[in-house]
Amino acid sequence: MKLATPGRSKSIRPTTDRAREALFSIIGERVVSARVLDLFAGTGALGLEALSRGAARVVFVDSSQQAVDIIRRNCANCMKAVEIDPDRPPLILKHDLRRGLHLNWPHNAPMAPFDIIFLDPPYGCGLAESVLKGLDGSSSLCSAGSLVVAEEKSGETLPESLTRLVLSDQRRYGDTAFWFYTIKEN
Repeated sequence: MKLATPGRSKSIRPTTDRAREALFSIIGERVVSARVLDLFAGTGALGLEALSRGAARVVFVDSSQQAVDIIRRNCANCMKAVEIDPDRPPLILKHDLRRGLHLNWPHNAPMAPFDIIFLDPPYGCGLAESVLKGLDGSSSLCSAGSLVVAEEKSGETLPESLTRLVLSDQRRYGDTAFWFYTIKEN
């Protein structure tokens, strides 16, 4: 289904259909029944794709009010088309991830740790590596076996490993590249 987008806004860059399709082909059935965190969610395309493929629950995080409004609109439209458990609707949080991963969870939303975390910051700003380091140190957001998928511009370099995050795969699709990290056992 067609998602609402910000028009010509340079602050929100949705993942292309081709790259998103390739990403979900790689992830495969892992998304079924998964708890998903979509960081720098933009239009919500990655999290909504996960919902449409059977994710149990998705949390969207973005700092932009425009993005939060677009995600709300897209979630409402998708909920009409995709069967989503009404007791576990998508959660949308407005939070500036440049200030860290200390998210203000509603008291009734025990979600973490997440099975899959999408990280799609603005390209070339160093935010992907910064948030990867935050996730590496967060046992509350991800645990052993969690998958972290970082999206960045093809020419960028992200670390092969951190303390707990280990790069397991990397793919390029035009200007877009995905880094697939898994959380190793402590």
